[in-house]
Amino acid sequence: MFKEFLREYIDTDIQLTKKEKIVIFCLVFVIGGIFGWFYEFLFYWMNSGFRTFYWRGANYLPWINIYAYGSFLIIFLTYQFRKKPWLVLLISMISTGILEYCTGYVIYGKLGWIRCWDYNQEILNFGNVNGYICLRSITVFGISGLILMYGMLPLFIKIAKEFNIKKMLILSILLFSIFFIDNAYNFMLYKYFPIPKASDFYKEKGFNYLYFSD
Repeated sequence: MFKEFLREYIDTDIQLTKKEKIVIFCLVFVIGGIFGWFYEFLFYWMNSGFRTFYWRGANYLPWINIYAYGSFLIIFLTYQFRKKPWLVLLISMISTGILEYCTGYVIYGKLGWIRCWDYNQEILNFGNVNGYICLRSITVFGISGLILMYGMLPLFIKIAKEFNIKKMLILSILLFSIFFIDNAYNFMLYKYFPIPKASDFYKEKGFNYLYFSD
């Protein structure tokens, strides 16, 4: 069933209503960020020699925003090339590599904020460029792009097409809102409320955070 739909997704431009597009947008936003959190959670456990689990990201929920934005970037740049998986892979690697490098450079190199990752201090860091990108990272992102374009996106389109659109719209917007508010609160809004930001809360509860410095 899904294989037939996947073939249709690859071969034809499936027409989507505005409501269906909103459902897909919200699902990509949420699942893309969750996927990134689990990837980093497992990688840094491996990086510690399978000794320590680290809480990644700055949110209460297991979600990292750059992966959500990277998912949108991949879809925007590769959807028209979905008949050519090798091109989807290549574009995903290049585009997410640029996104990762620019994000790391601006956050730490220009703004002087906390350094969220440093491939100089991590395993499998071949092809490392200033600690902001490495061949392993963009390869993982490229493969993730294939999973997104040939697994997640067609699945979300199928869900939007076949499930009750009103219920899916409510559910997807609700999920999007929860994760967006969590991210907005911990990025800026925590300054105006008595509730601590996520990183302070989790550190107080004994969770491990990973810090990098030059």
